[in-house]
Amino acid sequence: MIVVTTNDLPGHRIVRILGLARGLSVRSRSVVGNIGASIQILFGGNITLYTKLAEQARQEAFDLLVQQGERMGANAIIAMRYDANEMAAAVTEVLAYGTAVVVVPE
Repeated sequence: MIVVTTNDLPGHRIVRILGLARGLSVRSRSVVGNIGASIQILFGGNITLYTKLAEQARQEAFDLLVQQGERMGANAIIAMRYDANEMAAAVTEVLAYGTAVVVVPE
């Protein structure tokens, strides 16, 4: 599966647009994780516990996006984007979305 953030795919021609594909991950921070992150906050810099959580959520959303695209019959996803929102205290959703397409090499 080819996934790009651009609206086209150089060297390929779009032969069919299948529609919106998406992957959604909803994650919460654990109490232990919050305590560890609070300690990191005291010292400043990168909060590695939250960075790891954010990366895991994005990767899961991306993987689900690819899976949905494959189920739709796509071999590429164009205009891929991420969106994230806090749904509740310590609960965040990450959405990966794009247009599922069928491409052929030019």
